[in-house]
Amino acid sequence: MNNPHRYDRHGVDAVYRAIRERRDMRHFIPDPVDAAQLARFIEAAHCAPSVGYMQPWRFLRVTDAALRRALHAHVDAERMLTAEAMGERAGEFMRLKVEGILACGELLVVGLVEGREKYVFGRRTMPEMDLASASCAIQNFWLAARAEGIGVGWVSLFDPEHVRVLCGMPEGSRPIALLCVGHVDAFYPEPMLQTERWDSRRGLGDIVYENAWGVPAAPAAD
Repeated sequence: MNNPHRYDRHGVDAVYRAIRERRDMRHFIPDPVDAAQLARFIEAAHCAPSVGYMQPWRFLRVTDAALRRALHAHVDAERMLTAEAMGERAGEFMRLKVEGILACGELLVVGLVEGREKYVFGRRTMPEMDLASASCAIQNFWLAARAEGIGVGWVSLFDPEHVRVLCGMPEGSRPIALLCVGHVDAFYPEPMLQTERWDSRRGLGDIVYENAWGVPAAPAAD
């Protein structure tokens, strides 16, 4: 069936390629990110869907070296606490590179805006949909950056209240991500945590159910 809304073959292939080749990057080279590129990535993020069109995301660009160092020190301290909570996998975890805060060309703090309780549309029974919406914005940012050859790493090893205060964010707002953004020597051929054998990607048969939870979906027709 001819679909007049479908992109041409090259456009479709490019979208799926960016999705497949997106990586959570930890290794960066210090070359600066072009300001126009960064603006495009943020614009792509701002095109994300949001429940009730609340657009809960905010992006804070960290240009102060002292603030970047403070954020790195906090993340490193949280890394130690996370290792303590890992039990028998602590040593394995400590061998992983989990952030590139000091090496990346740009560091962004992504946060949820304050006053979110006033947004009821789509959130009356699921208030966490503001977080889901902001996650869509981050994914848009990530895919746009990957398409332009720029690496992005999402760092979540931090205490939100500590980062909120460090960054002068208003009460009621909530940081959800530190985004390391920058040039890379190469993109990982597969997710780094898979290469490091931390875990592996599950098969579609393990994640797609039909009609009832846990009931595998029928295979797609040829």
